Amino acid sequence: MSARLGFIMLVHTALERAAQVARHLAESGSPVVIHVDARVKRADHARLVAALDGLADIRFCRRLTCEWGTWSLVAAMQHAARRLLDDFPAVRHVHAMSGACLPLRPVSHLAAYLERHPETDFIESVNVADVNWTKGGLSEERFTLYFPFAFKRNKWLFDRAVDLQRWLGVRREMPGGIAPHIGSQWWSLTRATLHAILTDPERPAMDRHFRSSWIPDESYFQTLARLHSRHIESRSLTLGKFDHQGKPHVFYDDHLQLLRRSDCFMARKIWPGAERLYAQFLGERKDGPPIGAEPQPSRIDRHFARATLQRIRGRPGLYNVTRFPVKDRENGKTAEPYSVFQGFSELFRDFEDWLTSVSGARVHGHLFAPHKAEFAGRARFHAGGLTDSASLRDYNPRAFLTNLLWATRGERQCFQFGPADTQGRDFELLWFMASDSNATISVISGAWAVPLFRSGRGAAALRAEAARLQRIEMQMLDILRSPWVRARIRIWTMAEFLENPTEPLHRLFDEIAPHRQAGQIGLPDMADLTGFGAFLQHLRNLGMQPVLMGDFPLGEPLPGPGHRIK
Repeated sequence: MSARLGFIMLVHTALERAAQVARHLAESGSPVVIHVDARVKRADHARLVAALDGLADIRFCRRLTCEWGTWSLVAAMQHAARRLLDDFPAVRHVHAMSGACLPLRPVSHLAAYLERHPETDFIESVNVADVNWTKGGLSEERFTLYFPFAFKRNKWLFDRAVDLQRWLGVRREMPGGIAPHIGSQWWSLTRATLHAILTDPERPAMDRHFRSSWIPDESYFQTLARLHSRHIESRSLTLGKFDHQGKPHVFYDDHLQLLRRSDCFMARKIWPGAERLYAQFLGERKDGPPIGAEPQPSRIDRHFARATLQRIRGRPGLYNVTRFPVKDRENGKTAEPYSVFQGFSELFRDFEDWLTSVSGARVHGHLFAPHKAEFAGRARFHAGGLTDSASLRDYNPRAFLTNLLWATRGERQCFQFGPADTQGRDFELLWFMASDSNATISVISGAWAVPLFRSGRGAAALRAEAARLQRIEMQMLDILRSPWVRARIRIWTMAEFLENPTEPLHRLFDEIAPHRQAGQIGLPDMADLTGFGAFLQHLRNLGMQPVLMGDFPLGEPLPGPGHRIK
């Protein structure tokens, strides 16, 4: 294999495993430059060097003392990258990794994949104004304030320095007015982009600014790549999962089948004692994916999402001192059961008419649409003396809903509700419905993107609107997953729902009209989603990270109309 792919590796602990992986990469034909944390003892460092002695394509760079969240990690990557580019002029792509990373596929697969994208930089790079996964209360402030103290070593001083700067109104400006971006520090950059970053005439100013920022290893290359890259794919080729606190998941031997299913090229963090993982993935594999297979991290996302939810919420009926439920003081908020649908009218054509015909329920449109209340049949008035006037409805939205349900007792009411609708002050309406035991709320998260996909808007307006709707839906999902919820909640990502739309629609039908026979009922016509996966990637490439609809791999067929409910 031509040495057109090189690796830089940051090593802090578990040197034996790092040596094992570095040897595997070098013997596969790829050069490796290793940075070893200066806190590693000299004797341990010497043993690592000796273990890799004789491998001509392995180099070691200048050692720095590395500390989490500080500039030292960026400087270490700069030294390693500079050494790799200088010593191996044939390298055309550079992949950054840590000593805790593990190749899940042969190195030749990754090299071939990058060869097919010779001018593409694979780096997660999201505008800091749009992200929803930063932890610790600092987002844009990580670039506008100064951080002279290490967070993990001097947390009290760190917090006091932040408080003082907020009180003084300190606000640094980004050099050159560039927009800060953040993302995973494990990237694959082209030689041209990496060389341009390292030799940029403005690099001293950039380095000075990021040196005083917080967690610059997640923002330095991610921001500067936006200045120098010809084409960015805003995603990492290294599989990494994080919990609700922003801490990385550690992979153990019992994750073997999950890692295989992902078809990803690399994964982190691997437990050093995972003997089976290292043996399986660094050995000869006969059951691996074909060389051209696209990485599919979405195949295992559901497992981690479920694990996170179980960790946060616990199992139904399980009580213990760490997760004792708060008794709900509310009772009987509304007169009758009702159903709320989020994302269905966006995903299916004529969903209201279809649900009315198969269930016999009264199915409204978006009752809380900004322009008016969309009653069934778009009537101007409804039972209880209600009018479709948005201003009258919004004067007291909770009373509007309770009045409608009281006046229609004996008839099941269904309506649409989503992030584009009027939410009320502090999401008061959703809180009311979520804490109402009469409510059944069904959500297809991310379906708001379908109208945007078909809108033909310009890039700037498209990204801004997508970011706005995603922020709103994230808050809505947080409410629906809160411990005070009393409604029946069902949430699917859009990708998960489309894997088998028949089953969830059948279940919803049975709840709304339990005494009716489903028989052979066709699905409503689905919106044309051809090219939707490419649309989501386009949003990522614009610097906006769509996370709520799941992944839509390119080229995989989506279910269309014509399915039957059995």
